[in-house]
Formats: sequence, structure tokens, C-alpha cells
Amino acid sequence: MAQTMEHVESAPASSTRRWRHGKNRYDMAELAGAFGDLGTLIPFVVGYITVVKIDALGILFMFGISAMVAGWYYKTPIPVQPMKAIGGAAIAAGGAISPGVVCGAGLFTGVFWLVAGATGTVNVVTRLATKPVMHGILLGLGLSFMTQGIVMMRATPWLAAVGLGLTYVLLTHRKNLAMFALLLVGTAAALWMEPSLDAFLVSLRPAVRLPQLALSGVTWNQFLEGSIVLALPQIPLTLGNALIAVREENNRLFPDRPVTVRTLAVFQGLINLAAAPLGGIPMCHGAGGMAGHVRFGARTGGSLVMLGFLLVILALFFSRSAGILFEAFPKAILGVILFFAGGELAVTIREIGTKRDDVYVMLVVAAFAMWNMGAAFLAGILLYQALQRGWVRL
Repeated sequence: MAQTMEHVESAPASSTRRWRHGKNRYDMAELAGAFGDLGTLIPFVVGYITVVKIDALGILFMFGISAMVAGWYYKTPIPVQPMKAIGGAAIAAGGAISPGVVCGAGLFTGVFWLVAGATGTVNVVTRLATKPVMHGILLGLGLSFMTQGIVMMRATPWLAAVGLGLTYVLLTHRKNLAMFALLLVGTAAALWMEPSLDAFLVSLRPAVRLPQLALSGVTWNQFLEGSIVLALPQIPLTLGNALIAVREENNRLFPDRPVTVRTLAVFQGLINLAAAPLGGIPMCHGAGGMAGHVRFGARTGGSLVMLGFLLVILALFFSRSAGILFEAFPKAILGVILFFAGGELAVTIREIGTKRDDVYVMLVVAAFAMWNMGAAFLAGILLYQALQRGWVRL
């Protein structure tokens, strides 16, 4: 992995046509890597649109704007993705959660992380994240992604087998083509499995729509319900996956462009406070999404800028049809993308070393992380301190 990144970073400017903005690149490698987080993005977006009945316009527009700002600001492929605990709970409720409640969750989330970051409170907790705890969180996330990817691939096993084989071959020889090949195979399979999709695409016409203010319809009770039922359970997952794990992954891969948990927290607070009033959903960063972008070729924030631009175009001109377009894309191919993103994240365990205590803490944290991120963080801290102080021995 390190050799691949060094090769990409040191490649001469004449080897490919590029447009630079700061340290960002806008080439085919970055464009391919831009789609590395589709495995988490599309299922949640489809669920919000079809189950919770949130307008696709606000979701896609604010995702696009937030991704563009993230890519421009960080200069690394730090993703913007749905908050999973909030999204999972809202979608699993089967329509019992209203768009106003989701908006309330977004507002609470924005205020919480903005205050935690601006005051430096978040640093107090993250100082406890030792190396074994961090690697355990990354390993647990990686294995969770791989497991979830396998579950999604079971929807169409033959298509998943084609996607896996093709991706392994292309990642070995032509990494930049792997994602484009998966998108092509997925589109062809969708057209073949859903014959009615041909007529739908032929009849597709752009219809310009602009985001509308959604805040006026949110009641105080909806805000409280969103804060307590949806937002509070998300906090441990965001702390582990979106802040600590992203800082660790970013600073390991891109030491020349480091980030802090305080910066990440403030950024998440700001994008949620901006998104909620315009119909967006709660968003955060994610180490798994970053691994996906990197696995398929992204090395700068240019990948996020390009992805964000495409989402904004889709929102402004095709938001009425976006739900159908996303839902038609085969789950098996999304599972393949998720599987490789998880693998990229899990291989970081090679840096843990051979110290028995550290390896044991990492494995315990990983096991808990596959169940609950907050429990994993707490268990790792307690076990590591107990081992260091000699309270328990292995």
C-alpha cells in the first residue's frame, strides 16, 4: 500500500493530464476513487427517500456541497457520509420517524459537535485513544464492512463473483480501472435484470429544482425526539469512527496533510447546521469511506470535489428520479465495493507490532467495535489501563 501511494504521489505531472487546486488533483485516478464510498452512501439515501419520505433534492444537494467543501478544505479523501446509527434507526422505524424528527436530529448533532470541537472538549476523551485501541477500532470497522459487503453480495451471488474477480484482477494491474469496471458491470446488470429501466432512462428529462427551507415545519417535540431517540445514540459511533479513526487513518496515509479531532468535530457541526434547514440528513466523516476512496485510487480531496459536483448536478436536475436510479443499482456490486473498503481498513493491523498485550487489546476492541463503537472504546481504555498497571496479566 505504501509503495503504491509513493508511486502515485511521485508520478511526474506529464504522466497524466491534471488540473490542480492547491494539493488537490482532478484526474482519472481521483474520479475513480470518488465512487469508493457508494456502498454506504446509496443504501442510506434510498432508505431515507423511500421509507422516511425525505425529498432527494435536499439530501443530494447538501451531500454534494458538503463533499466539495470537505475536499477543498482537507485536501485528502476524507468522506462525507450518512450517520449510520441515526439513519439505521430512522429507516428501521418503517415510516414512524418523520422528516421533521430527522431534521431535529441534524440540528442537535450540529450544535453538539460544533461546541465539543470549538471548546476542545472532544480532545479530553480522544487523549485516551492509545495505539492498540485505535487499531482495534479500525480492524473492527474493517471486518464490519467486509461482513456487511458479503451480506449484500448474497442478493445476487453470480454478479458478486464477477465483480470480485474483476476487481481483484484490475486492482492488481490497473487500479484506476477497477471502479469504472464495477460501475459499468453494475449498470449493465441493472438494465438486464430490470427491463423496464430502459424505458425509464429513455424518458428521463432534466427538471430544475432548488432546495427549499425545511426548518419552518419542525416542531419542538420533533426536535426533542430527534435529539433523544436518534442523535444521542449516534455520539459514541461518531466519536470512534468519524473522529478518532478518521484522524488515525488520514494522518497515517497523508502525514503531510494532518487533521485533528477538534477540526473534524467542528467541520461536522457546521455541515449539519447548514444541511438540516435545507432538507439534508445528519452527516459525518468515516474511516471506512476514506478507505474505500483510497482503495480505488483517490489520494487528494479532488475526488470529493468531483463527487460533490456530480451529486449537486443530480440534485438540481434529476432529484425526482434519483431514488429510482439509486435503487436500481445492484446491491451485489455495492457489496463488492464495501468489501474492498473494509479490507483496506482492516490491513492496518500490520502496524500494531508483536507485543502480546497490544495485540490482545486490539482484538478485544475489534470484537466490541463490530457490535457497538462506544462499548469498544470504553472496553479498550479499561483493558489497556488494567494491563499497563499490572491489575490483570495475560
